[in-house]
Amino acid sequence: MNEVKSVMVKTKRLMVHALMSGKDDGVPVILIHGNASSSEFWRETIEVLPAGFRGIAPDLRGFGDTEDKLIDATRGLRDWADDIMALLDELKVDRFHMAGHSLGGMLMFTLADLAGPRAMSITLVAPGSPYGFGGTKDAEGNPCWPDFAGSGGGLVNPEFARLMGEKNRESDNPQASPRIVLNSFYWKPPYRPANEEALLTSLLSEKVGPERYPGDMVPSNNWPNTAPGKFGPLNAASPKYIGDSVDRFIATKAPVLWVHGADDQIVGDFSLFDIGTLGKLGAVPGWPGEDVFPPQPMLVQTRSVLEKRKTRSGGLWTEMVIADCGHTPFVEKAEEFRAVFFPFISSSK
Repeated sequence: MNEVKSVMVKTKRLMVHALMSGKDDGVPVILIHGNASSSEFWRETIEVLPAGFRGIAPDLRGFGDTEDKLIDATRGLRDWADDIMALLDELKVDRFHMAGHSLGGMLMFTLADLAGPRAMSITLVAPGSPYGFGGTKDAEGNPCWPDFAGSGGGLVNPEFARLMGEKNRESDNPQASPRIVLNSFYWKPPYRPANEEALLTSLLSEKVGPERYPGDMVPSNNWPNTAPGKFGPLNAASPKYIGDSVDRFIATKAPVLWVHGADDQIVGDFSLFDIGTLGKLGAVPGWPGEDVFPPQPMLVQTRSVLEKRKTRSGGLWTEMVIADCGHTPFVEKAEEFRAVFFPFISSSK
């Protein structure tokens, strides 16, 4: 077991909290958490990194114990990517492996371009689509509506956000209690992690408010009548602000490992967190139909982008689907995840 240290690092952009393990001269492995979580989700992974590696798991801005600064969603995921690069520069890290989960996996598509040849490998763990979360309808990431309605901060259950802000740890609201959401969607029931309390605390560490989580929104005449605002993590992850990050990612060459659970309900081609899916199921009235607003084909989009990257830039990639597994393979199927992740980073130079 590697000792895990909690450290604060002052960078040129903000004060960053990170969990670190291994020796300072080890090969760095940067591990980025997803939405409604923090570096704590990666603790058990960096505790057992093979000898010779150095684990660095930061809290993104808006999460955990990192300095609370607003996320400018109009930059897409660039605020976070710039923060990470500033952290690595401050730590004098040259080349590194990088891995991201969920929102953090989506961040890999932007970070890879900034890292360039410094990135030794890229691991995508149940990543959101490279085209953003919500509001796109085909393998090419074309928007359902010109204003990207159906994505952004206006789609979050306000009761869930309220309970998050109150640091609620109960299980009395079956639709919105953070503990129930954690145990229903982060992993496949009936799995319950031994460190559930620490992971719930991690979920509740996200900063909540109109300009934080879930972010602001603007009204739209297009179904479901809400479009992205300018602040917060969900607006940053909207396809409205992704820009040319997909083309830039396609031009990079580091090898990619893509790991996801077969029973993921958050990221998939029929995600229960996607408004197109909910419309098709009849859970949200007024759905304009499959031709206009289908469920977002998230897996199809990721696979398409990785294939284009291989064809155009020679970037090799491997996909691993873990059976009987939900959204967080490195937690619920830790041994299976490590059995592919550790050899991957060990063989990528």
